[in-house]
Amino acid sequence: MELMKKLEILTEGAKYDVACTSSGIGRKGQKGKIGSAAACGICHSFTPDGRCISLLKLLMTNACAYDCAYCVNRRSNDVPRASLSPYEIAELTLDFYRRNYIEGLFLSSGVVKDPDYTMELLIETLQIIREKYHFHGYIHVKAIPGADEALIRRLGHLTDRMSINIELPSEKSLISTAPDKSKTSILGPMGYVKDSIIQSKNELAIFKNASAFVPAGQSTQMIVGASPESDSTIMNLSQGLYQKYSLKRVFYSAYIPIGDNSTRSNLPTAAPPLLREHRLYQADWLLRFYGFKAQELFTESQQNLSLYMDPKCHWALQNLQHFPIEINKADYNTLLRVPGIGQTSAKRIITARRVGSLNFDNLKKIGVVLKRARYFITCNGKMQEHIPSPEFIEQRLTDSKYSQLNLFDEGTLCLTGS
Repeated sequence: MELMKKLEILTEGAKYDVACTSSGIGRKGQKGKIGSAAACGICHSFTPDGRCISLLKLLMTNACAYDCAYCVNRRSNDVPRASLSPYEIAELTLDFYRRNYIEGLFLSSGVVKDPDYTMELLIETLQIIREKYHFHGYIHVKAIPGADEALIRRLGHLTDRMSINIELPSEKSLISTAPDKSKTSILGPMGYVKDSIIQSKNELAIFKNASAFVPAGQSTQMIVGASPESDSTIMNLSQGLYQKYSLKRVFYSAYIPIGDNSTRSNLPTAAPPLLREHRLYQADWLLRFYGFKAQELFTESQQNLSLYMDPKCHWALQNLQHFPIEINKADYNTLLRVPGIGQTSAKRIITARRVGSLNFDNLKKIGVVLKRARYFITCNGKMQEHIPSPEFIEQRLTDSKYSQLNLFDEGTLCLTGS
């Protein structure tokens, strides 16, 4: 098979893995080495000067020994198969880099024979890229669950970021759809990577030339909608992963029925609304940067995030007893709870009010989204407008597309909010 045909098949198979994003590491170029890693972003991210930088994202092989029902590359699926040798991947990476197509590599693979053998192939690939070609750029590798810790450690010293995908939100769902995987085979390596990162940082603090282990941290991915778990279950799991394993990111990927998998293992016949995936990302942002707990975003009667408004607005409407807050007195953490106020605008408010009291015009100039915030704040004891009822606020905060005739599929909507 021609190399470009292989590349076409393997990049197509890799597109369902979303666990790659900004590098999170700043590493300058070194004499005698090729490339560097930019903290401002990898994988179709934009740098502050407007450049779009990306990485080569592909599978080593899509011929997999596992038969995970939700996966396009599963053993029983009838798709074209291809494999790249370690040298082919190394040469492609360097060739693409020299042509200025990419600035890094995201590498994953189907399971060849068993997890250990696959990890040895990944290690061989990265050794060629790092040691023979002296590539100093960003590399993100997806480790294989169930692999030996010694192999994970060797791989961790060659890559910048490592992801071990948890795939499904519960052990029951994992067993029913991915019989070759287990909770232990996924969480065990996660814990090992976390401990090794801590150990590596301690070694680097003492020995300047010590080898860094996964310096950009680890991440994981969950498939949303392939199993019956609620958003509450998903977000509580994410919160636990962040706390216990110090993950940099949890990625959410909407389930896509592929081939005949909708008839296997009771998998859904239709994909969930893409808006659900979007709401989970918004809720995840609240956990990581706004001081929210997963339990705050749900009630006993409502275990899924609202599709009609973003999680922050929905939380505020369910907790109106905390509002309105006085913009000239509230502390930073309280400001972050207000819909329409983000981290940057909250910091600007704290700085600006040292000079004098703020009014609604000042807030607009600072960057506060008054379309949402005005229902939850006062300036010098006054609200911007009279609010007749909570229902009035809900109507104003519900996206206008939902108040019109339902001419479009809700799954195509993608809303944003602070």
